[in-house]
Amino acid sequence: MKLLLLAAVPLLGTFACSTAKPAVPAAAPRSPAAQELYATIARQDSLMFVAFNRHDLARLQTFFAEDLEFYHDRGGLANYQQSMDGFRRMFEQNQTTGLNRQLVPGTLEVYPIKDYGAVETYQHRFCHVENGKDDCGTFKNTMLWRLKDGQWKVTRVISYDH
Repeated sequence: MKLLLLAAVPLLGTFACSTAKPAVPAAAPRSPAAQELYATIARQDSLMFVAFNRHDLARLQTFFAEDLEFYHDRGGLANYQQSMDGFRRMFEQNQTTGLNRQLVPGTLEVYPIKDYGAVETYQHRFCHVENGKDDCGTFKNTMLWRLKDGQWKVTRVISYDH
């Protein structure tokens, strides 16, 4: 099953067990504008992964731009359609297994990208049940968010340290 997930989904982690690394508290945003951006991206991240944890592909895909590039250290590069197909397969294969993602507290960092949007870095923990046992791992991720026409969309994802 792990091999199937890895081959089918170069997206969100290999779901292999790994030793959880301690969270490093992120520095608090220094200015009101930085605090507002942090809150905005933290909310977008939370909403995105509510959709993921509910296996709501229709809602999940609204967070990604159609020119998405998703880089995974083990799975390689995937575009928007490949990524959405990967999510769909993952949800189908894990309908009742408790597949979920949780942000590791204290790891979220957000920085502005002038005239574009923001970059978000964090660690997250992915879990699913395999052979009746929890299979979890903690991984690093970076997402580039673009603000266009009042909407925040992820254009680049870099998922690493698997």
